[in-house]
Amino acid sequence: MGKRNQQIKVENLSRFLLYILAHRPDEFGLVPDRDGFVKYKELLQAIHEEPGWSYVRQSHINEVLLGKDRALFQAEHNRISALERKWRLDLGTPVKAPPGVLYIAVRRKAHPVVMEKGLKSHEGGFLVLSSAKNMAMKIGKRRDQKPVLLEVMAGTAEKQKILFYVFGDLFISPQIPAGFISGPPVPKEDLERRRDAEERKDKARPKQTDFAPGTFSLEISRDPDLHRRAKGKKRKGWKEDARKIRRGKR
Repeated sequence: MGKRNQQIKVENLSRFLLYILAHRPDEFGLVPDRDGFVKYKELLQAIHEEPGWSYVRQSHINEVLLGKDRALFQAEHNRISALERKWRLDLGTPVKAPPGVLYIAVRRKAHPVVMEKGLKSHEGGFLVLSSAKNMAMKIGKRRDQKPVLLEVMAGTAEKQKILFYVFGDLFISPQIPAGFISGPPVPKEDLERRRDAEERKDKARPKQTDFAPGTFSLEISRDPDLHRRAKGKKRKGWKEDARKIRRGKR
């Protein structure tokens, strides 16, 4: 009976994985990479948010990959995909009229930087936004238990040539300038911490010189040629002596 129950669990997980990876990754706040893969870590985070699936570990997914449904999936190192996908990610056609406001939740630590410098995706990735606050918060909580919810003026940004792409119920973008982002003010203590960190960084940074690469400064006092040192150095009182000579000539 135990073996039968285990088999049922594996089959149910297989169907669930197939629905997520092949049909509606967006429904779970997931955007596959350009090759159609989702990282195990992100997949497990999304699965654990669903009632009744918090027990799932990568070892359970491995059981699916060793079972009768293994031909439905492709696994590579730290990521997995469905071989036959019903969704399409079109990165060649930006959406023309995104919703006026989209939401994204960022880590508290990143909040001050985002408000000053905007949002930029990591190399090869995307910023994932949603028209629903609860979905934005769900995605944000995967990186911070208490993320900061921000509004993105997507309609205005799109008119200024900021690119947005639609993926199911989600929207993705490579970057969003700070001018199109609004949210709660940055706490004073966070601003002070950021200011202190920048000051420490400035102090630790080596002083810049105006010398070109390969050049060096020469201190005249360290010149080994004593004749050159004597010739180049004017003795004290030389101006007074010069004045006396001029007065004598007159």
